Amino acid sequence: MKRLLALILLFSAPPLMACAQTWPGRAGPPPPGYNPHAAQAEQHRQAMESLRLQADRREADAARMRLQTDQTLRRLEAARSPAPAAPPSTAWSPRPTALPAPATLTPPPDQTAPGVAEIDAWLSRSPH
Repeated sequence: MKRLLALILLFSAPPLMACAQTWPGRAGPPPPGYNPHAAQAEQHRQAMESLRLQADRREADAARMRLQTDQTLRRLEAARSPAPAAPPSTAWSPRPTALPAPATLTPPPDQTAPGVAEIDAWLSRSPH
């Protein structure tokens, strides 16, 4: 029974301690010469300094990465095999083949039908 109680306390104590609130500052009146506005300004100054240092670190990292990128590109371009200046010559020279003779054109079948010559003559007549 004692072990069970000890285990319950052991497992329930850390979450309870995590929820504990601490008092900001010490109890009692502030020390002489304490100015809450100056303290807040100092906190802001420290936060701004921290942000500046963080920005400087990021800028240095970006410059380092640009340098590494340039070095990598140069190394890859130097390792690239050069492209051939001209296409390789062939053992034979291709000659164009002559085109076949054009086929003789025959009029379409509907123009050889009976009466087409009369219609053509009528269309070819001189105007009035």
